[in-house]
Amino acid sequence: MAVQKTILTVEGMSCNHCKAAVEKALKKIEGVEEVNVDLVGKKVSVIHTPEITTEKLAEAIEKAGYRVNS
Repeated sequence: MAVQKTILTVEGMSCNHCKAAVEKALKKIEGVEEVNVDLVGKKVSVIHTPEITTEKLAEAIEKAGYRVNS
């Protein structure tokens, strides 16, 4: 199955707990295959199936308590 990569800029992450919270929130979404969080760069890279929208990824991150910049 085809996959795609989405990179989001996320504000409010400052420690490994933040990193783990964002990873956990995204990995709950069916179709998310891989999540990489860069705390210094404030970036989250997500490998996922094409039917998962950027909005759905952002919603999961925001529910975890962080802000996604467009």
